[in-house]
Amino acid sequence: MKIYVDYDDCLCETARNFSWLVNDLFGLDIPYEKIKYFDLQKSFSLPDDQYSEMMEKAHSPEILLSYEETPGASRIINEWVDLGHEVSIITGRPFSSYEASRRWLDEHGFERIRLYCLNKYGRDKFYSKGDFSLELEDYYKMHFDIAVEDSPTAFKFFEHLPDLKVLVYDRPWNADADFPGENYIRCTDWECIRKQVENSSFGKRFEGDG
Repeated sequence: MKIYVDYDDCLCETARNFSWLVNDLFGLDIPYEKIKYFDLQKSFSLPDDQYSEMMEKAHSPEILLSYEETPGASRIINEWVDLGHEVSIITGRPFSSYEASRRWLDEHGFERIRLYCLNKYGRDKFYSKGDFSLELEDYYKMHFDIAVEDSPTAFKFFEHLPDLKVLVYDRPWNADADFPGENYIRCTDWECIRKQVENSSFGKRFEGDG
């Protein structure tokens, strides 16, 4: 089985750190639970200059390496790898953040998992072509059986895979999202994700591939 896993807010607590960051930078007290939009500029009501400042700071190595792991993520993903499944982390982070992102993964037990930076959001000034970066045309050549994702904005990137089972990690910004189909399932934590994969039609208790 081929499994797509998003990085931010699936593997680590990125949005909680953004909440603290905007408080430190601009004195804005907007708790994680009040982040209602995936568009952080909208969630934090930031003008363009402050949004740019926040994003630059948020992608600095010291910030990227400070994130807490989402509980259960590394344990369950390593179970999948041990069972022979192919897991890829597909992130919308700019490729300039690859080195620090790769280091964080290695330090948190994800060293066997491939990381790709997908240019989802057209961040041209951050983007650089490389072995671990993807443009959309590269991504659309890839196949996945299951995806773990938190962002409704990313759902459109699954339209070419009609049989894909999408496990949506429950976050404030997707609470009111309309899911495109019955193959989209809300999961409250990684144990819920593990059970959904285990009970999927792709194989009893992960036996076999495909």
